Amino acid sequence: MADSQSSGPDPSPTPEKDPDDWITGDEPMTGPQRSYLHTLAQELGETVPDDLTKVTASKLIDDMQQRSGRGARGENSSDT
Repeated sequence: MADSQSSGPDPSPTPEKDPDDWITGDEPMTGPQRSYLHTLAQELGETVPDDLTKVTASKLIDDMQQRSGRGARGENSSDT
């Protein structure tokens, strides 16, 4: 059977770069980051400032995902 692009996950995902190494990390967070942070904050009963940088927002998203149980990056969710 031949592999097709529509079956399974992408076999060559783009590796994640450490946010501290982002060239544009000191720019204001993106709209999607802001929206997701506010969603996570609402679930956790917290507030987040609107003036975060991309790097700070990314790190806060990772932290809040872990605390909310949404599955932060790098976490395995296998049934063991």
